[in-house]
Amino acid sequence: MKECQCENCICVNEELAKKVKKKMLDDDILFDIAECFKIFGDSTRIKIIYALKLSELCVNDLAFITNSTPSAISHQLRILKQAKLVKSKKIGKVVYYSLHDNHVIKLFEIGRDHVEEL
Repeated sequence: MKECQCENCICVNEELAKKVKKKMLDDDILFDIAECFKIFGDSTRIKIIYALKLSELCVNDLAFITNSTPSAISHQLRILKQAKLVKSKKIGKVVYYSLHDNHVIKLFEIGRDHVEEL
């Protein structure tokens, strides 16, 4: 890649920029990806995701594990469920939560690998 020789560089490699622009994903998809990553931006939700990576759990189990209240955990689970990162099943009177699919684990592990690499 050649370096621009302009004094106050505002040059655009128009040919390259047009190629990349043609390959850009639709704005709606990029927005949805950003929203998904926002979900991972809360440490309580990350704790929940990691705990559910290890085992299927109920709200009270998660509250105990995260040193939180069942009400706070229910709120976070609702967000995770709406984002399709967590699913639930009812057995008797108890609702058990688990990760929606392996994509959630992959996202978590990629984040973990990146942090541990630093």
